[in-house]
Amino acid sequence: MVTLLVFVSPAYADQSALTMELRKDGVLHVKEEIVLSGGPVTRAPVLRTRHDDASDRVYRIANVKGAAFDGAELTISASGTVEYDVIGAVSPIAGGEELRWFAASGPLEQVTVKVVGPGQVQNLACFAGDVGAALGCTTAAMDETGETAEFEQQGLAAGQVLTVVVGYPAGTTGAGPTLEHRFSLGAAFTVNAITGGSLALLLVLLLGGFWLVYWTRGRDARVIGAESGVRGGHENGQFAPPDGVRPGQIGTLIDEQADVIDVTATIVDLAVRGYMRIDEQPRETYDAPDWLLVKLPKAPVASLLPYERALYDSIFDLRDEVLLSQLHGGFTTGLGRVRDALYRDVVKQGWFTRRPDSVRSLWTVLGIVVTVLGVAGTVALAMFTTYGLVGLAVIILGAAVTVGGQFMPAKTASGATALAHTLGFREYLATGDISDIPAGQRAELFSRYLPYAVIFDSVDRWARVVASIKGEGDNLYWYHGPAEWDLSKFADSMRTFTMTTSGAISSSRQFRTF
Repeated sequence: MVTLLVFVSPAYADQSALTMELRKDGVLHVKEEIVLSGGPVTRAPVLRTRHDDASDRVYRIANVKGAAFDGAELTISASGTVEYDVIGAVSPIAGGEELRWFAASGPLEQVTVKVVGPGQVQNLACFAGDVGAALGCTTAAMDETGETAEFEQQGLAAGQVLTVVVGYPAGTTGAGPTLEHRFSLGAAFTVNAITGGSLALLLVLLLGGFWLVYWTRGRDARVIGAESGVRGGHENGQFAPPDGVRPGQIGTLIDEQADVIDVTATIVDLAVRGYMRIDEQPRETYDAPDWLLVKLPKAPVASLLPYERALYDSIFDLRDEVLLSQLHGGFTTGLGRVRDALYRDVVKQGWFTRRPDSVRSLWTVLGIVVTVLGVAGTVALAMFTTYGLVGLAVIILGAAVTVGGQFMPAKTASGATALAHTLGFREYLATGDISDIPAGQRAELFSRYLPYAVIFDSVDRWARVVASIKGEGDNLYWYHGPAEWDLSKFADSMRTFTMTTSGAISSSRQFRTF
């Protein structure tokens, strides 16, 4: 495929006689004696032809005399002599070298070409017509010495070129063609044994290396089998969760995320432990549900963990009570402090060596950087080579690091042990027998279980358990309903409260949602 066509102006040349000398360094020197009819002639020499599926052959013209050349067009203003050098006209072939040049362009009444070179002519050919045409020219011959090839063409029409081809022995000049990569999507991502094998090898090495990093640094420390198993949450009727872990801590420990649900469970836990009271507000049929959070006097707030204290202060913000629907402003700002305090807490407990969110962020940034570098490398390989497929391995690695980095926070032996105990406690809350709990202790004990049930997504079961308590009046010590409300409605109320609270926290955009 020719990418630069030949054309002429309305003026034309009657006759053209060319002498072309192939020099030892492979440069073709062209000398043309031209007779014009009319005004100046403008030619667009063929400077680029298709070499193969991936590259073009480029010819460069230099040292122009007797004409003006702007890099694309050759302008001949009057009859006379035009000289120039052509670089890239020689290419090696089987058993020799081949000189190929588009010597003249029409319209021409007659054109003759004489070619001399540094070696014996082995073969010759010429073609007249469009570039790449197979129609022979009028005459093609060599002299008796075998060192000069001569060509002639009668009547070269507008848009046609005379192409001369002369073969020489191998090593005559040692020159080769100038090739430039030509971009095409199919060629850029060529699938063959080399590109496919390279891609597979890189994927094995890169992804295998990342898996090794996860295996050595991203996995939780192992714990012995005795650490697992069902674990109750009370001793002698007194609430005693495994390792004394609180709901917000459990939530962050399990999924290594400070979640909306962790904060929701902590609010319920603060109420159950006597730091606030939750009063469900009366409403009409189509009113949105709402709750009043009431600060309880003489609550030992100094004993709260940092993340609990940050949440407590964010809720009340120098006030004694607030409607859940009015939690915004300072509450939204304070949730950022709660999240940070939760992450600091799990490190302080010795469950992680570094904050899980920092580890995830580090690997996410690294994955994005690798992906960007992979995209840039793939584009460069595709533009200038046929190995674009190889660059995809780096893009895949970047994506794997970005996604896999979310699993890189690793629990210490202490954290893995606490997790095993926590999972045993979750199994107890889901299936354990609670019939042995004395009736007088059930209200407080079951209430203490409820925040953990929020974390473990067992709200419905434990809310119904709490609602089944008999002889405790129409309210709980930490949850009051409106008039004509009783404990039989507690399960629905608690389900709605946790969903509404989680929604209010989610709207702050400080925490990951469910």
